Amino acid sequence: MGFGQSAVEKLGMNGFWRGRRVFLTGHTGFKGAWTALWLQAAGAEVTGFALAPEGDDNLYTSLSPAPCAHSVLADLRDADAVGGAIARARPEIVLHLGAQAIVRRAYRDPVESFATNVMGTVHVLDAAAKQPEARAILVVTSDKVYANDDSARAVREDDPLGGSDPYSASKSAAEMVAASWRKSFLSHDGAAALGVARAGNVIGGGDWGADRLLPDVIRAGRRGEAVALRSPQATRPWQHVLDVVAGYLAYAECLATGSAPAALNFGPMSDASFTVAQMVEALQAASGWKTGWPMQPGEHPPEKTFLSVDPSLAMATLNWSPRLDLRAGIALVAAWHRAYDNGVDMRAVSLKQIADYQAMAAPPGGVP
Repeated sequence: MGFGQSAVEKLGMNGFWRGRRVFLTGHTGFKGAWTALWLQAAGAEVTGFALAPEGDDNLYTSLSPAPCAHSVLADLRDADAVGGAIARARPEIVLHLGAQAIVRRAYRDPVESFATNVMGTVHVLDAAAKQPEARAILVVTSDKVYANDDSARAVREDDPLGGSDPYSASKSAAEMVAASWRKSFLSHDGAAALGVARAGNVIGGGDWGADRLLPDVIRAGRRGEAVALRSPQATRPWQHVLDVVAGYLAYAECLATGSAPAALNFGPMSDASFTVAQMVEALQAASGWKTGWPMQPGEHPPEKTFLSVDPSLAMATLNWSPRLDLRAGIALVAAWHRAYDNGVDMRAVSLKQIADYQAMAAPPGGVP
């Protein structure tokens, strides 16, 4: 497949997002803050809805002044708060990224995870479907929605959904909610188009999430300590946040302006074989740390060993392709956190990373 000017390359240049009213859930989180900043740079009027950012180290605060025109700090489990915020924002595009996204936290508190990920999605879709000016709704779930048989085969959009652990099950259930809303409330002429985006394990600057691999490596490296690993030989579809956000925005634009599949995978082309141990070693090397890693002792909740997603449908539909191989992505992560530790203006650093990404040529056939 040849690559012309893609939807990603036109972000901020074709004028689609300029002045567009966007309602973004999860704007204080890692992917949400990057999405808000990119949308703001493209001229969108963004209303964010999320819990307050956690901890002294968080991406949203470091991007000050805030990357949202309006910020609503509230809980997705509060139907009135969600409905009221969406009614006031009168969005044309709804991007639902807000979630409880930590696998081990879902084991500790499954009720919170199901309430946030399932009923939170219900609340967003119920309010968004009633907005007459809404043109597109994008629900972000996860690569973990699939009924993973722990083979090394890359899953495709038509593979069966499942989820044995609480987090995966809650995100798979959110997909059922989206499918129900599409058929029951968004099938009439003039209704907003509803799509579901499934991305893999996302890396990038400004991620300090608890129980997440790269943030754990960064925290340990700052202290001069090794990072203990639960499953060093597990593989995940690692990808940089800019590749993922570019895909989300291209998908939302496609939903708003034409036809698009009901679900799309966003993943890397060739680096899904990177193990957890290889990721740790690569980030430590890029950061100048030589602390290494030991095995984490004790019993741990079960996790799948192999996970890989096939992004070819998104590539064909959106003319989108991942542009950053893992080593380039890891280098961006290390550079971002080095700048942060040196007290640099992180809004400027982050905007430059977005601009540099947009200036990259899309590789024909994916990342080599």
